[in-house]
Formats: sequence, structure tokens, C-alpha cells
Amino acid sequence: MAGRTVRNRNGRTTTRAIRTAVAAACAALALTACGSTKDTVDSGGGGGDGSGKVGVILPLLTSPFWQSYNDYVPKMAKSEGVDALKTVNSNSDPSQQITDINNQLNQGVKGLVVAPLDSAAISAGLDQAERKGVPVVAVDVAPEKGKVAMVVRADNVAYGKKACAYLGDGITSGKVVQIMGDLASVNGRDRSEAFRDCVKEKYPKLKVLEIPAKWESDTAASKLDTLLNAHPDIKGIYLQAGGVYLAPTLQTLKSKGLLKKAGEKGHITIVSNDGIPQEYDAIRKGQIDATVSQPADLYAKYGMYYIKAAMAGKTFEPGPTDHGSEIVELPGGILEDQLPAPLVTKENVDDPELWGNTVG
Repeated sequence: MAGRTVRNRNGRTTTRAIRTAVAAACAALALTACGSTKDTVDSGGGGGDGSGKVGVILPLLTSPFWQSYNDYVPKMAKSEGVDALKTVNSNSDPSQQITDINNQLNQGVKGLVVAPLDSAAISAGLDQAERKGVPVVAVDVAPEKGKVAMVVRADNVAYGKKACAYLGDGITSGKVVQIMGDLASVNGRDRSEAFRDCVKEKYPKLKVLEIPAKWESDTAASKLDTLLNAHPDIKGIYLQAGGVYLAPTLQTLKSKGLLKKAGEKGHITIVSNDGIPQEYDAIRKGQIDATVSQPADLYAKYGMYYIKAAMAGKTFEPGPTDHGSEIVELPGGILEDQLPAPLVTKENVDDPELWGNTVG
């Protein structure tokens, strides 16, 4: 992938320089200890007690999911005893995100919590942080290369499988659509491949149609409109990100007279990802049927938890945690805390424990 030009969520191309930097990224950090912390030699990030300023870099703020995460950051920083600076929004631009990382490092931060836009391009920023001895925790998206203390993320392969199972169990045969995320992101690839493979293996009577939408609402709307013109008999839709795809999908279906409530003849079964309040309202109204709740609150909480631990020179190893998740080892030795992400349907949509029911 080094040297290949890709497009980001706004359709802009990342530069060859960023891609080339990926090839120069450092080898991933070897980590030890299981489910609990273990003291190690401090590598230069923060004080031995995990003190110091922490920079928090967001990928975008046009999605309700990331707006919620942004709101949680200061609350969770306070509860975890982390001195977090005001968040920085990279505005869907991987090149800008590298600049944002460099700017934060120049401000003297002792730790970084970053939600990468591009799994490969982010290695350039990780390399900058490593050179300055500043630990990094990645949230939501795992880097392909580079040194991070931990990735805080849910199992995105499970997202695709859960969506596949829900649609496959309810639709005996016919056409289903997956509106995909950016395939430059490991999240987009994991969800897309898992959904596609699951349908092929378990529900061979379903035909998958795909819309590459790069996390862009306008792209999703226009391509879905075109697809429905050619395939008005679509029976199911998988939205890989409700925060950006829910509204345009419902608007497009409504404009074509295809937005039928669950239980009505002609209803198109829809499964989403994110767990935002807007999805829950759509489930209650019968407009969509299910979503996978991506834990915005826990992303913020454990992003802060792990950066403080990293700044204190602590490390982890694969295994169950004390907060209902499991740390797994990714290719390259990168560790990922896979947080739980439950399927939400009309049966449990009012559960007060769901983070989407605790925000406005």
C-alpha cells in the first residue's frame, strides 16, 4: 500500500509523502502483563505517576457519534485523573491529522489519544510521537503500522457478522445492500469483509449489492438513489455508520415511497452501526430494525485510562480485562482492547444502560 494514493472521507487524496511515511513507521511495541498493569521503565512520556498534558485528536465532528465521544472526553478525563487539552478536530482529512499530531507534540504534550482517519497514513504521526518519546493510544481505528500503547476499539468484524445474521435470519432470499465505510480504514474493511463473507457462507440465497461511501452522507444518498432505481426490489440494508448514513438513507427511501414501518408490507429491513440516539428513535418508530451500539462512552473512558497507564510506564498483555472486554494481539504485536458492542433491537432499545439513552 505504500506510495498508493487513496481518497479520504472528504474525497481528497492523501499525499504520496504520507503513504511513503507509512513504510518508514516503527515496529509495533512489544507489550507484557495480563488484564492488569505492570510497571516498566518510563519511556519519556509523562511522569512516573502518569501526569502531564494529553492531546486528544478527533477524526471529525459531523457525525453524532463523534459529537457524543467529544462530549464524553472531558468528563472521562476528569474521572480518570487525566489533564486533557481541548480536543482537536482533523475534519476528515488524514493529512491534517498528521499536522494536528505534530502541533500537539510541539505544545509539549506527554501523551496522545488519537482516532485515526486512515489506518496506514496515521503511521507518519505515530512515528513523530515515538521520536519524542510520547505514548499514543488509538481509539476506534487500529493502525496498520506504528507504535501505540493500546488500541481502544470494539470488534468490527463482529459488527459485520451481527448485521449479516440479523438480515439473513429475517430475509429468506433476495437483494441486500451494504453501505460501506472508507476502505482506507481498517473499520471499513473489517465490516465490509465480515458482512460479505458471512452472507456467502450462511445465507447463499441473499445477493449482496455494495455502495462504497467513504463515510460520506452525500455519497451514500446519491449512490443509494441510483441503486434503488436499478434494484427497486431491495429487501435489506446494512449501514456501516448510522451517524453519517442514517439520515440520508431514510430520506432517500422516503423520497421513493419505500420507507415502510416494520411489520408493514414492503418494509426494508435495516441494520445500522453506532448506537446513537437517532438510531434508537428510528427503531422505536419502526423505520429501522437494529443497530450495533459502538461504545462512545467507553472509547473516551478507556482512551484516558490507557494513556495514563502508558505515561506511567505501564503495559498490558492479551487476555480478559476487569471491565468485560478482552485484550487481543493484532498483526505486528499491536494490542487492542475489544470493548463490548451489543446488538440493539426493539426488545432492548429502552435499556437505560445503553450510552445512547443517556445523551440528548
